Amino acid sequence: MKIIGICIILNLILFTYLVSSKKTSKDEKPEWAKKDIRDYTEADLERLLDQWEEDEEPLEPDELPEHLRPRPPVDFSKIDMNNPEELLQQTKKGQTVMTFVTVSGNPTRDEAEEITKLWQTSLWNNHIQAERYMIDTNRAIFMFSEGAQSWAAKDFLIEQERCESVTLENKVYPGKFSSQKDEL
Repeated sequence: MKIIGICIILNLILFTYLVSSKKTSKDEKPEWAKKDIRDYTEADLERLLDQWEEDEEPLEPDELPEHLRPRPPVDFSKIDMNNPEELLQQTKKGQTVMTFVTVSGNPTRDEAEEITKLWQTSLWNNHIQAERYMIDTNRAIFMFSEGAQSWAAKDFLIEQERCESVTLENKVYPGKFSSQKDEL
């Protein structure tokens, strides 16, 4: 009997709270909230998302999108400032970096795919994680989620017999066996 009385009192308190809680009137809402949902712009939807996530707990740094992650600190005292590649390599730690690789000769798409797949496997065997995407008959993108590894991969790739060139951070590195080595 006592438990039923407590339940009734709690229900009355909850009911009173729900009835007395005030909904915002149309006059108090911002202009964008008065619109029909079908008329919302991208900015309105972004504001709605921000409002929705207001009370959410922040994500862990490794769960954030890459552009929102905190960057690892760079110790400039250990970097040779006369070597711009080393400086660039250190600043790309923890970032995604894309490298463009061109296969020499006149390979078919299947042949170029097999060659780049072999290079990708060799990189993986050396603990350098790279995703490979063919973008042309003789050209592929190697994408490194750990950008600092892309320079080690570049050094490996330009040593390969069928590598025409590697483009990393808008700089073209000719392959060791490239026929156009002097032109690049």
